[in-house]
Amino acid sequence: QVQLVESGGGSVQAGGSLRLSCAASGSSSSRVCMAWFRQMPGKERKGVAAIPGTGGTPYYDDSVKGRFRISQANVENTVYLEMNSLKPEDTAMYYCAARDQEYCGRGHLGWFRDAIYASWGQGTQVTVSS
Repeated sequence: QVQLVESGGGSVQAGGSLRLSCAASGSSSSRVCMAWFRQMPGKERKGVAAIPGTGGTPYYDDSVKGRFRISQANVENTVYLEMNSLKPEDTAMYYCAARDQEYCGRGHLGWFRDAIYASWGQGTQVTVSS
């Protein structure tokens, strides 16, 4: 059973930056696709970014392109989300997710679909004030 633990959330003013971390324990030695999702109050959970276990090109939601960056650490199945130029609309609970394979899906079952992820963290709150 893979367990994911997020850290790095907090409160920041608009224009500021935060870095989220997600560490997986109990995982295999192989790198897997990992992603960040967020859920705003009263809204459905939505994909923010994902990175394949192959080290391929990351995926981003249009709302965060150019501001957020997902990366993998040298430690297997540890992923970061660097968030810059934060806006009040980025306020949400952020969740880390991991697949059980290295690819992040395709087509209608692409990286943005929460159904393709096998493991989820408990979430970390990000609050951006104006």
